[in-house]
Amino acid sequence: MKLPAHPAHHTVERLGVLLVNSGTPDSTSTADVRRFLGKLLGDPRVVELSRWLWLPILHGVILRTRPRRSARKYRKIWSPRGSPLAVHSEDLRLAIATALNKHSVAPFEVAVAMLYSSPSVATALQHLQKNGARRILIVPMFAQYSAVSTGAVFDQVTVALRRSRWLPELRFINEYHDDSAYVLALATSIRRHFHGSGKPQHLLISFHGIPERYLMLGDPYYCKCHKTARLLAEELGLPAGGWSVSFQSRYGPGRWLQPYTDEVLKSLPTRGINEVAVVCPGFAADCLETLEEIAIEGRDLFLGAGGNRFDYIPALNAEPSHTEMFVQLILRHVAGWVQPASADIATFKELP
Repeated sequence: MKLPAHPAHHTVERLGVLLVNSGTPDSTSTADVRRFLGKLLGDPRVVELSRWLWLPILHGVILRTRPRRSARKYRKIWSPRGSPLAVHSEDLRLAIATALNKHSVAPFEVAVAMLYSSPSVATALQHLQKNGARRILIVPMFAQYSAVSTGAVFDQVTVALRRSRWLPELRFINEYHDDSAYVLALATSIRRHFHGSGKPQHLLISFHGIPERYLMLGDPYYCKCHKTARLLAEELGLPAGGWSVSFQSRYGPGRWLQPYTDEVLKSLPTRGINEVAVVCPGFAADCLETLEEIAIEGRDLFLGAGGNRFDYIPALNAEPSHTEMFVQLILRHVAGWVQPASADIATFKELP
């Protein structure tokens, strides 16, 4: 007797690409913010403390007070389309999918997932497999590797596929902190800003912080950030005193990577630097940490300390150069799975 085939066996095979970002609340309500923070801060990759010690603090103290304050911050940056992080990530996904299917002979299915919100990694992987993805490239949207971010993506992908009947072939991108197209995309965005607004005295390159203890335990994130900053400064031709690196978004009493962005911003005017532009290369898409912490709070700190001009240079978001960078990165990592339809992939030129 001939057995019927499973419907999935007749699906047209596609190459899957899963873009993974950190996440965002579904709304600005305190309940949604609490749910998001509970998932984020409850991840052992993010807070490396014993669960018996940390979880009572998280649920008994932090999630009783912090969500209300964070919700007020989210309301300041929420857009008519929703969360900026979700909106920019989806716009970038669509741009990458369009470009990939234009430049490749094989069909691509591109999905976006969030570590701590919707759509989840598990949901996005199910979507890719349902649509014929038998080979999937995992692309964490974190240029500088850290166990806190990229490691969390690996954890969630493996957990999601643990009970899968038909496992896809997987490849995983760890980082792209020194990729030439990434550095050029950042430099192009900064030059465009300088071209339109004028070049300030100082460029502050701010990255998300992690506890200093993680560096001492072997996390390479600190070094990756400094390499990105150095390559970017070289590409821009900045003098030694014309730029610096700092780290933002710390919380809790412990020591985090230094110098701290807020303290640097307050100190710059005392050193005679009254004009500053801040760029955050570690964020692929604008979010609370860039739009509220830097563009609003950072501005207030700098101007309140006596500064005259503060500029925030937006994340790359769905900029054409950012899209091209991801397309080049993806095509390079799927080599052997598919050949580009043409080597003539458009190159986005820099502003003069």
